[in-house]
Amino acid sequence: MENEIKSDLQKALGLCRESFATAGFFSLFINFLMLVPALYMLQLYDRVITSGSYSTLLMLTLIMVLLLTTMGTLEWVRGQILIRVGARLELILNRRLFGLTFKRALLTNGNAGSQPLDDLTGLRTFLTTNGLFAFFDAPWLPIYIAVMFMFHEWFGWMAVGTAIILVILALVNEKLTNKTLTEANQLSMRGRGLVAKNLRNAEVVASMGMLEGIRKAWGEGTSKVLFLQAKASSSANLITSISKTIRLTSQSLVLGAGAYLVLQQEISPGLMIAGSILLGRALAPIDLMIGSWKGFINARGMYSRLNKILLQIPEEIEKMSLPVPNGDITVDQIMVGAPGSPKPIVMGVDFNLEAGESLGIIGPSAAGKSVLARALLGIWPTMGGKVRLDGVDIFSWDRQELGPHIGYLPQDIELFQGTVAENISRFNEIDSSKIVAAAKLADVHQMILKLPLGYDTVVDVEGGVLSGGQRQRVGLARAVYGDPKLVLLDEPNSNLDELGEMALQNALDALKEKKTTVIVITHRRGILSELDKILLMRDGQMVAYGPREEILKVPEQAVSSPKKVGIPTTITPAL
Repeated sequence: MENEIKSDLQKALGLCRESFATAGFFSLFINFLMLVPALYMLQLYDRVITSGSYSTLLMLTLIMVLLLTTMGTLEWVRGQILIRVGARLELILNRRLFGLTFKRALLTNGNAGSQPLDDLTGLRTFLTTNGLFAFFDAPWLPIYIAVMFMFHEWFGWMAVGTAIILVILALVNEKLTNKTLTEANQLSMRGRGLVAKNLRNAEVVASMGMLEGIRKAWGEGTSKVLFLQAKASSSANLITSISKTIRLTSQSLVLGAGAYLVLQQEISPGLMIAGSILLGRALAPIDLMIGSWKGFINARGMYSRLNKILLQIPEEIEKMSLPVPNGDITVDQIMVGAPGSPKPIVMGVDFNLEAGESLGIIGPSAAGKSVLARALLGIWPTMGGKVRLDGVDIFSWDRQELGPHIGYLPQDIELFQGTVAENISRFNEIDSSKIVAAAKLADVHQMILKLPLGYDTVVDVEGGVLSGGQRQRVGLARAVYGDPKLVLLDEPNSNLDELGEMALQNALDALKEKKTTVIVITHRRGILSELDKILLMRDGQMVAYGPREEILKVPEQAVSSPKKVGIPTTITPAL
């Protein structure tokens, strides 16, 4: 269909169409030159042996060597073309898939893996395997059959019959293995994802003796994968064995038929040998396809998954640059739910913050505070209403342009593989003055200087030499790096000791002086004294909102059970 929407993968393959055509063109000559061994054998029997001419033998041998060397060169060139096609595909798509993988992780709350990137690598690898070469060579089967008909019609019909049987076996192989291998691959991917998640929680697993239970669950999944793969491999192995037996038997039968025709003086002995060699060459691609069917099914699955996800998550269109934001936040009756779910988690939240104001979001567990944070940052889309930054829908901003003006400290702090300086600078160009300024604002400068290599100390994804509180304070420095206009802190004091709490309060004072809009999600009331306004949530709804002094008058138990206390739905801020 002309109007069918093409994925980026299909477009990339379209860009490589000429390279595939060139590889097919080389395949034409390669397959013509594949006739050389059979023709050489024919000439040896019919010319050299009968004439006893050494010069004919020498010339035929030199020609044969030259032609086969040419064929080898063409095969090498064809292989290089496909290697470069694979590399080109990865270069075209890897940036798009890298961004897509992270966007999918945002939409699945970090539960998505790197499968799209793995699929792209696997697809590129398949382009360089012999299995793909078989698909290039198989279309030239009619040429070999035509030559065999030229030798003798018996040879031609035997080749046709054997080819039909092998094609039927290839279809049977597809029927027996496709569904099983697809299911095994899906289970295997799921198992790898679970292992990765368990490894990230290795301390919990080890401390509470959960390893055996987790290993048992993993083992059950692995056993099912092994069973399915063994079942598919067993079927494929049977088909491969039958295919090989039929091909070798057919070659031998051609020799027998050729011997009979020689006795009948219908063909020469050379045609008898050449016919057997040529039949083996003609059927080799089909035999190879059957043997490499597992790789073909895997590659087809990778292609299908990549196509699907590229169409599901289209590339973001380039957005017009907007002025640097001031930090005014308007939340207009928003509803937010997990991406892909029709059920809202947060409903009816409505408030305004002017640039430089600070807001504390409080409420019991599962009140929807973190979901609201994702909407405020533009990570999760709203199901209704709008979050506006300086009057502009947060989703209308270009994320790369907006990112430097946003600071975010998540509840589960993550540092990335690299130095402390790189983590604070968000892996942008190292600017020592900005890094030190951010560290001082977060009151973490002296702590960093005490590390083995100071700012050049390398931390891994779990923080390495840093404790939980230190990771949180480095994360705070990263959040305030570059003087952002909006800073959102989700449970920023969950791992902090008394000194860390004081450092956080000092950082909030410094941000207020810089006219930075600050939103803090917290369970601890001590930090609320540094904030201008409070928003109280329960069951995904805004229960109360207003100036700090008014909301803090609400009894402590209202946070956990506001309906019983009877606090007002909204407290109008004093102007």
